[in-house]
Amino acid sequence: MGKLDENGLNKASRIWLLVGILFIAVNLRPALSSIGPLIDMIRQDVGLSETLLGLLTTLPLIAFGVVSTITPLFTKRFGIGNTLLGSLILLAVGIIIRSIGGVFELYLGTVFLGIAIAFGNVLIPAMIKRNFPHKAGLVTSLYSGIMSLGAAFAAGLSVPLAMEMNLGWRGSLGVWAGLAIIAVIIWVPNLKRINRTVPNRSFKEAMKKLSGSKLVWKLALYMGLQSFAFYVILAWLPAILMDRGYDASYAGWMLSLSQATGIIGAIFIPIWAGSRKDQRLVIVSLIIVEVIAIIGLLFPEVGLTEIWVGLIGMVLGGTFGLALLLIVLRSDDAETAAELSGIVQSIGYFIAATGPFIVGVIYDITDMWSYALLLLVLISIIKLVMGIDVGKDRKV
Repeated sequence: MGKLDENGLNKASRIWLLVGILFIAVNLRPALSSIGPLIDMIRQDVGLSETLLGLLTTLPLIAFGVVSTITPLFTKRFGIGNTLLGSLILLAVGIIIRSIGGVFELYLGTVFLGIAIAFGNVLIPAMIKRNFPHKAGLVTSLYSGIMSLGAAFAAGLSVPLAMEMNLGWRGSLGVWAGLAIIAVIIWVPNLKRINRTVPNRSFKEAMKKLSGSKLVWKLALYMGLQSFAFYVILAWLPAILMDRGYDASYAGWMLSLSQATGIIGAIFIPIWAGSRKDQRLVIVSLIIVEVIAIIGLLFPEVGLTEIWVGLIGMVLGGTFGLALLLIVLRSDDAETAAELSGIVQSIGYFIAATGPFIVGVIYDITDMWSYALLLLVLISIIKLVMGIDVGKDRKV
């Protein structure tokens, strides 16, 4: 049978649980990243304005912010395992609804899948804390790397599925429901491996404790500013590069490069950070590289665009994985990890949702991208100030 861990699981059970977690992880981004390349097809088919189309990207982020905080309410009532199962089912339903109807169904399905993904975002760090506390760096790297890989594949396959496979934009978006259904099938056997525990405190008590902690707010700001920068790059990098004189094809490839190097960062940075008791060196190193890369983009005459873009992608991918790891490391137990993950990601995604809009306004006012890049430098400096404190070896 093998040696049992503190949760009563042997090695084989832990492996199957990890497989289940990774299948959940790979589902947390395709429903979001698959829609961007299909925006023109959707516009031509349903006749939505740019503002309304932008809501298809913004609504999930708003759902992340709203749902993340209240996620512990569900785990205290139904348990982590059952809540994750429900989120996978809701994800599949949301993707299907978004793909089969008109404008109303398009937005309703988007809201549903945003809610479902929010549960996964919050609860996977809690699962890692509960079942893999001594391998937190490695498991977080696998989780964040798989999540980034899922995003990249979905973005790359969207147009070929719609055009070459003749599925249209609805079919291209709908295929990802199949991936969610597979995750449901794999997750169900894991429910018996996740013991229900009696909550140590009420949701109200937990929120009161966490919201009064400076460390929690700094961690939330650190994650929020990371996501702010990520979504700005995702939304505006091609426009920035085209303004510098590059063609649309090159700009698109550079966005793909940033996502690809983000996978590398998401895999290796949490392993490095997880091997240390104190993460301040990791945080400072990432900020230095990020600032250098942004300054490189500020001065196009220097060239080396591929290097700057690759470094920015690697740092932002790595910082995301690091932020998730910090939630695990700063928590005493799985219950605290779920509560901390909820409040941190709620604040973080509300901050992130403002990023593309603020940068768009700055460009509209100044007609220059340099000010937007200078804003990202400022964001990096604030992130450094927050990170210095959250990188210390202590608990919430």
